[in-house]
Amino acid sequence: MSDYQQRYQEYFEEIEHFLGNLFQGEQPYDRLQEAMRYSLLGGGKRVRPILTLAFCDLLGGEREKALPLACALELAHTYSLIHDDLPCMDDDELRRGRLTCHTVYGEATAVLAGDALQAEAFGLIANAPGLSGDQKAKAVSVLAKACGGDGMTAGQILDVEQLAAGQEELRLMYGLKTGMLLKAAAELGCIAADGDENAQKCAAEYAGHLGLAFQVRDDMLDVTADETELGKSVGSDRAVGKTTFVDVIGLEACGVLVAEETALAKNALAGFENSGFLCALAGNLADRRK
Repeated sequence: MSDYQQRYQEYFEEIEHFLGNLFQGEQPYDRLQEAMRYSLLGGGKRVRPILTLAFCDLLGGEREKALPLACALELAHTYSLIHDDLPCMDDDELRRGRLTCHTVYGEATAVLAGDALQAEAFGLIANAPGLSGDQKAKAVSVLAKACGGDGMTAGQILDVEQLAAGQEELRLMYGLKTGMLLKAAAELGCIAADGDENAQKCAAEYAGHLGLAFQVRDDMLDVTADETELGKSVGSDRAVGKTTFVDVIGLEACGVLVAEETALAKNALAGFENSGFLCALAGNLADRRK
């Protein structure tokens, strides 16, 4: 196992352990918590919380202080996936190789599970041990901006209403829908480490380029991947008439764009020592097959 793989696995296990201890109470509303855990613990690469821990480490912070912020971000991300899969949105039956939340628990329970996960995300930040009030306030502000009406939700409405038809419109949509949460993940790691504004700016720049590369690679996989390997429906965007980067510039140019954005992400960290893990992460995401 390489140093990169070992460190990724270390981050991954810490995140899984933290998330695995959430929402286990015996309550009359157990089915709600069961639905929350079903989606939260349903697999995934945990890229966003790993970014938080990695940036905290990059700046010499204490990882245990970053862990609640990292997992808060993952709760918010999971809520967005539950809602994204609903019949009124993308109407997907598969997520990470399993049936989607609404397919298993029904639409009403899925909506409520998403609602609850979003609220619990801010609760994790508010109760995070070892952080100052100022750090918590900054973290809440970053996550709220990323999820809100000028963030991920704005990107989602552009997607749902199919308002992105050209390259610049797609960049805007992906920057909001995907990039904002990735930026928040990186910035939360800086906040946990009490990093300065320059560090937070560089982290956001890295994550912004990473987000575009990630989403363009997703567009490519929606055309080229095997459904069993990918873990979700293939060709769903094209089936509902959505425009993607593959439609606008073609597969070959998409590959070039992914490489360019990945290089820019790495360049954003040129001023930092020990950025090897984050650079390797960018490279691995650019080459992923699922």
